[in-house]
Amino acid sequence: MSTPAPGAVMRGAVDLSSLRNRPAGQPASPAPSPDGQAPASRLVFDVTDADFGQVLELSKTVPVVVDLWADWCGPCTQLSPVLEKVVAELGGRLVLAKVDVDANPQLAQSFRAQSIPLVVALVAGQPVQLFTGAVPEAQVREVFTQLLQLAAQHGVTGTVPMEGAPADAEQQAPALPPLHQAAFDAIEAGDYSAAATAYEQALTENPRDEDAKAGLAQVQLLARVQHLDLAEARAAAAAGPTDISAQFDVADLDLAGGHVDDAFARLLDLFAAVPTDERAPVRERLLELFGVVGDADPRVIRARGRLASLLF
Repeated sequence: MSTPAPGAVMRGAVDLSSLRNRPAGQPASPAPSPDGQAPASRLVFDVTDADFGQVLELSKTVPVVVDLWADWCGPCTQLSPVLEKVVAELGGRLVLAKVDVDANPQLAQSFRAQSIPLVVALVAGQPVQLFTGAVPEAQVREVFTQLLQLAAQHGVTGTVPMEGAPADAEQQAPALPPLHQAAFDAIEAGDYSAAATAYEQALTENPRDEDAKAGLAQVQLLARVQHLDLAEARAAAAAGPTDISAQFDVADLDLAGGHVDDAFARLLDLFAAVPTDERAPVRERLLELFGVVGDADPRVIRARGRLASLLF
């Protein structure tokens, strides 16, 4: 694995071999059927240690997002409705498999779920790292867009029919503003520069467009991390604790991989360590990453508090 950014395949990080080809027990309802097809009426279903092999087979046809959660996990209850909403809006292009880690310890161990919520994906039977923690809805959309791009590269382009959905459901969905649609289309094409241009134009027309502000910060982040190598970036950061560029790279990779607190802590430590006259770009990068996560997020609020304490 070269980077934890959305879309990076977790080679060697997850061992699902024991879950392949095992006899299915009584599946949770609704679960994929033995022929590898997801239930037509639901895009979201519970899976267990016993029937996960069917999900691996399903991932050869359509990307499967896996949400590892537990009843006692507060962030899980915040994230799950967001995941379900975005999956539903994608109209069957991917499905969501929910894993209760307390009831399914083998899956929790296989995915190395040291903290939850943990969201991964399966594409053609291979695990893909997405993010850890309750991330904002806009970031979920960006990650799922990249997941669909990765799936297409591996020939996984099937869809799951939605039972009862009208034939013109896509036309009935609320349309995005033109510049936002242009940005979304550019993101799907992997053209982050064009997406940024569209969001910048939207902000020129309406400086109070919060969705455009968040979108711009997100595509700028994705553009920065798409060619970074995690091992190289971490080595450079370790060699230069006050090397601003090197620390920026690792903070970006951490945030893109869902390690929000780690990203903020790294930049706050850097802000405290560098001379006063070198702090401005660090503060600017922090504020930009705050915008990616969302000002109302508790992690942003905590980080803003520490930043304020370092300023005065």
